[in-house]
Amino acid sequence: MEDRRRSASKQSQLHSKADIHSSTAAAAATPIKASDALPLPLYITNAVFFTLFFTVVYYLLSRWRENIRNSTPLHMVTLSEMGAIVAFFASGIYLLGFFGIDFVQSLVLRPSPEIWTSEDEDDDDIIKEDSRKLPCGQGLDCSLVTAKPAKMVESLPTVSFTSEDDEEVIKSVVDRTTPSYSLESKLGDCKRAAAIRREALQRMTGMSLSGLPLEGFDYESILGQCCEMPVGYVQIPVGIAGPLLLDGIEFSVPMATTEGCLVASTNRGCKAIHLSGGASSVVLRDGMTRAPVVRFGTARRAAELKFFLENPDNFDSLSLMFNRSSRFGRLQNIKCAIAGKNLYMRFCCSTGDAMGMNMVSKGVQNVMDFLQDEFPDMDVIGISGNYCSDKKPAAVNWIEGRGKSVVCEAIIKGDVVRKVLKTNVEALVELNMLKNLTGSAMAGALGGFNAHASNIVSAVFIATGQDPAQNIESSHCITMMEAVNDGKDIHVSVTMPSIEVGTVGGGTQLASQSACLNLLGVKGASKEVPGANARLLATIVAGSVLAGELSLMSALAAGQLVKSHMKYNRSSKDTSKVSI
Repeated sequence: MEDRRRSASKQSQLHSKADIHSSTAAAAATPIKASDALPLPLYITNAVFFTLFFTVVYYLLSRWRENIRNSTPLHMVTLSEMGAIVAFFASGIYLLGFFGIDFVQSLVLRPSPEIWTSEDEDDDDIIKEDSRKLPCGQGLDCSLVTAKPAKMVESLPTVSFTSEDDEEVIKSVVDRTTPSYSLESKLGDCKRAAAIRREALQRMTGMSLSGLPLEGFDYESILGQCCEMPVGYVQIPVGIAGPLLLDGIEFSVPMATTEGCLVASTNRGCKAIHLSGGASSVVLRDGMTRAPVVRFGTARRAAELKFFLENPDNFDSLSLMFNRSSRFGRLQNIKCAIAGKNLYMRFCCSTGDAMGMNMVSKGVQNVMDFLQDEFPDMDVIGISGNYCSDKKPAAVNWIEGRGKSVVCEAIIKGDVVRKVLKTNVEALVELNMLKNLTGSAMAGALGGFNAHASNIVSAVFIATGQDPAQNIESSHCITMMEAVNDGKDIHVSVTMPSIEVGTVGGGTQLASQSACLNLLGVKGASKEVPGANARLLATIVAGSVLAGELSLMSALAAGQLVKSHMKYNRSSKDTSKVSI
């Protein structure tokens, strides 16, 4: 009987120890969240400490008002005042710790070494197997469970984060307790924020970003203006076409592209232009636009505002309000269009060396505030009503222009056409008429009377930090070719009414793009003539388009297009074995 009692007691002890081990392992497997630092929900805790802080401050100031006013030292402090002082420091520490949640967690919930020490041999095994003592990926799968193949999840590279704080932040992003967009402000380190966001993204999606570079980029330079929530950067090769002889100056044109033949073709066009004496350009207009849309109760009231805005007697007061937004932004004109009781106002202004979208938007807002007093029944629907028109193909840009309107021309000698371009003048003129003019008209093209202006515009835009989306209207172009000098030579021109470029602001400040602008001699703002650098860049874009048009049209006329692309735009290399 005694033996049975001893056996039962021993089994009870074993079951008790097993329960302790299982509960400990479960605790180890359960991730600690930031909100577990206090028993109350986070928003209630913050409200309590906020209220406590300002309450005790008010209480102490009211109690010590006379002493402070008379500069009398505090010789005696009551018990309630001592309690208020303690509450003041406690709530102050909480608030200084960025609402205290990480600070409290680090002090309250971080496991003490004594918790995990024991003389029992089985407890030592628990310490060895505790996944929280290992880097993520060893002993504990930190990735979010998704419907991905097991092999794909296992192929993710293991990122070693030596700091326990980094690992905690990654887990909080994966658990969605810390918003990914707040990492820069929370950590105060843009590169560290990008690395943590990248690792959290890999764990949540189960997909690898090993081919996307992270190192070697200044993430501080894009904070707040170029890109949000970065996880790396994309590499685009930059080639050089030229020298492009334009208005008596040679330019080496940087082109960022992944299309084979493009740089080589543009370079051939530059050679043909150079051997023929160069190209010349003229800036016809320079003005960025923004067109808000407003609504009235009747079409008559909308027409009254239209007449008011287009009245020359009111222009001075309107321009005065507009020009207050910037020392470079100057209102040029306002054109209006009515659709029923809705009025579209297209403001056009000079913007110096900036591309100018933000500048013109601020000026328009000033005018809208001014007009609201004159027309209180005006309902502003949007600061942009698409009559501008930005990043969309539109006839208004093709006709009226937007940004820089440029025409660029060159006379290519007949010998150069035959020896460099491998074709003849007659073939080029005929192809241009049937392809760029008639063919585009048959297709109902809007500003697309060219061979491939968009190719060159996009490549130069990306290299120099312009907005790639504005390639849409910036590529509006009509290419003209005409035989001259008794048919011996050919006159080639491109007319581009809406090239939208700037040399300050946006992506132009980034190191790589800034270097390309510096290569062209247009980096930053012009110190002599405001806007001169941006206008020069626009002419370089047009000159590069002229070279590209000339070369591609020659390749088509000579039947060289497919052959050249098979040579330069295809590769037999096995890219699956190439590591980045």
